[in-house]
This record gives sequence, C-alpha cells and structure tokens, in this order.
Amino acid sequence: MKALKIFVVEDDLMYGKVLEHFLSLNPDNDVHLFPPGKLGIDKLHERPDVVSLDYSLPDLSGADVLKKIKAYNKDIPVIIVSGQEDVSTAVELLKNGAYDYVVKDEDTKDRLWNLIKNLRETIDLQSQLDELKKEVTTKYEYSNIIKGNSAAIKRVFNLIEKAIKTNITVSITGETGTGKELVAKAIHYNSPRKKKPFVTVNIAAIPSNLIESELFGHEKGAFTDAISRRIGKFEEAHTGTIFLDEIGEMDLHLQAKLLRVLQEKEITRIGGSGSKKIDSRVVVATHRDLAEEVRKGNFREDLYYRLLGLPIEIAPLRERSNDILLLAKFFLDEFTRDNGMDSVVISNEAQTKLMNYLYPGNVRELKATIELSAVMASEGVIQPEDISFNSTNKMSDLFTEEKTLRDYQLSIIRHFMEKYDNNIDTVANKLKIGKSTIYRMIQTKELEIN
Repeated sequence: MKALKIFVVEDDLMYGKVLEHFLSLNPDNDVHLFPPGKLGIDKLHERPDVVSLDYSLPDLSGADVLKKIKAYNKDIPVIIVSGQEDVSTAVELLKNGAYDYVVKDEDTKDRLWNLIKNLRETIDLQSQLDELKKEVTTKYEYSNIIKGNSAAIKRVFNLIEKAIKTNITVSITGETGTGKELVAKAIHYNSPRKKKPFVTVNIAAIPSNLIESELFGHEKGAFTDAISRRIGKFEEAHTGTIFLDEIGEMDLHLQAKLLRVLQEKEITRIGGSGSKKIDSRVVVATHRDLAEEVRKGNFREDLYYRLLGLPIEIAPLRERSNDILLLAKFFLDEFTRDNGMDSVVISNEAQTKLMNYLYPGNVRELKATIELSAVMASEGVIQPEDISFNSTNKMSDLFTEEKTLRDYQLSIIRHFMEKYDNNIDTVANKLKIGKSTIYRMIQTKELEIN
C-alpha cells in the first residue's frame, strides 16, 4: 500500500509536533511538519495526498494558503485546523474548497485521525476505480474486441478511428450477431468521453408504454406507478455516450420526441415542468434498412437524417470468410482459458467444415459453435463430427456440403414445399417453375409429400 503523504502546516510548533507524532503512529502515513514561515507551499510539487492547515498563521492567513494550494492542485484535500469557532469563517473556507474544518480542542487529534482515515479509504477507492477504468479502456481497445483481418473489418477500424476524433452521431448497421454493440463500445472507450458513462438502451426490449420514461425519466406522481422521481437514460449518459440499439423498432410517436431532444439537446421528464440540458453523444444501431423504413413510412425522414451521422456498416460473416478461422481460434483460446481446459486445436477437416458454412447468426453463432465443439472434442482436437450447426434458418444449411446442381434444386424445392404446406401452385409460382416439374419429382419419388 502506498504511504499517505501528509503535510502539517502549523503556527504552534509544539502543537504541530504533537500532530506529527500522533499521525505518524500509523506506519502507512508519511507526515511532514512545516513550521510558520515555510507553509509548505514551495513543497507542493512533492504531491501531498492531504494537507492539515492551521488557519492562524503569522505570515499568511490560512484562507490565502488554501487558495494557493487549490490554485496549484484543486484535488488536494485541505483540512483546516483552527482555534477560532466563527461559523461564517468555517463556511467560507468550505465554500472555497476546504475538505473539512476542525476546531482545536482536546478531541482535535482524534477527529483529524478519523478524517485522514476516511480520506485514505476514499483515495484507495479512487485509485482502484482509476485502475478499473484503465482496464476497461484496454479491454475495449477495438483491436482487442473486434477480431479480423478482412478488408471489411479494416474498413470498420478506419471508420472507428474517424468516429473517436469528434462527437458526430454514429449509425451502425449490420445483421444480428455481427457485433454492433462492440463497435459502439469501441467508439466510446477510445474517445475523449471514455471515463464518462456508456449507457445502452435496447429499444426492442422495452415495452412501448415504458420506453419514454426509460429514455427521459419521470417525476413522482407523473403516472400511477411513478412512486418516486427517476432520471432517464439520457440523463444517466450525460457527458458520456448513449447507445440506442435497434432504433428501427421505435414507434413514430416517440421518434418525434427523440428528434426534439436531439435538436434542442435537452430533455423534459414525464410530468416535469422544466427542461434539463444534456450532453450525451448518440450512437445508434439497427439491423433494418432505415432508408427503406423511411420509404415505407415507418421511420421519420427528419430523424433519419439527424441520426445518420457517420454510418458504419458491419459486413455479415459470410462475406468475410477470411475472418472465420481467426475468430474461431480466438473464441477457442478464450473458452479453454476461462474454463481451465488444456489447449484444443481445430483439425484441417474441421476448419474446412467451418469455412463452408454461411453463419446466419454471424459472429455470435460462430462463438457458440466453437464453444460447443471444444466441449465435444476428444484428445484436444476438434474434428468435423464435433461441430454442430444449429441455425434456425434451414436455408443456411443448403451450402454446408457440396452437392450436384440437381441435388441443390431438390433441396430448394423441398424447403419451399415445407414452407408453403405442400401447396404446389404457390411453390411453382414462387420459384417460377412449371407445376409439371414438381409433379414429375413426386412421381419419380425424388420428392415426397407427407
């Protein structure tokens, strides 16, 4: 544990020595006494953690010394120790940044001891918090959380670099499971706002009757269940970043309110009479084509242009196959490390199977597939039979193995027959083929109708 450096600035040299001795009883304290005339100001570069300052000094008032200390470093806690009990003086000193005010009496040593003990705990907690923030920042360096060497991912890296230099709104698009939230976090934790809050709101996951309160907050009594005031996500994200995921699911009524918030940079809680300024960077994401939603009348055009900002599109995994094995190895190493397993490798045949799949669930599906494969593998090697694809999209399985063109045709027709309840007219119409083609397949038993 780092020693707590304490400066004791005291007019009464004998009293100062008593304080120095008393505070030094804690071996974790590094106490320095400054008699009148020196004040310790010229030693501030030694970065004391706390200053105990006598208010009544012969060469400069305690108030003036306090100002000089705060001018040098406003974060140094200064405890005023004084023989006078004038309340207005104490209040004025506290207004000017003093940490606390202690009147000299028989309990001074104990109060000072407790104050410094509390300060020590606060400083240790702040140090731990700074360390955690540093770890989070390192964790979210985008090269650490977004893996890939494909041209598509390099384009995303390039756009993230541009996004972190300004506060421009960022709109992220991509299929489900491509990592839109990771990109949003990479932008926040690599921007000047990285030490401020990052607040995520999944619009699709919140009931429509609660979303306004969730975003903008409410006052006590604003509606039946509003038993107390609650601040909204925009206020939580003040000076930081708010990430609005699945923005395409927001209804038109709330879109109008969001537009006003973005234009005016202020929110009004439900049931509130006044507005509150907010400074939140906005990052949005959606798997929908918002331009198409505008054309359909499902999304406001003015809000679309307000949110568009810097667009970042994340390509689906099937369009960046060069990243599949790199990601697979990353997820495999991460899973074995987190679960205390021995090293596991992927056989060449298994790598081929991984490369030949389309991943409709994108990176999220690949991660789940690799983790299951690691569990199923024997003797530290993942074989093709250890890999199971459990996509909910049956058409994605079409290309997981090589087939003849005839077999591909059969697979496609079987899929459509199943999808449309064996309605031959509909299937023929959808696939633009003759009904006789389907009847012929049934007659030759290539196609079976249950």
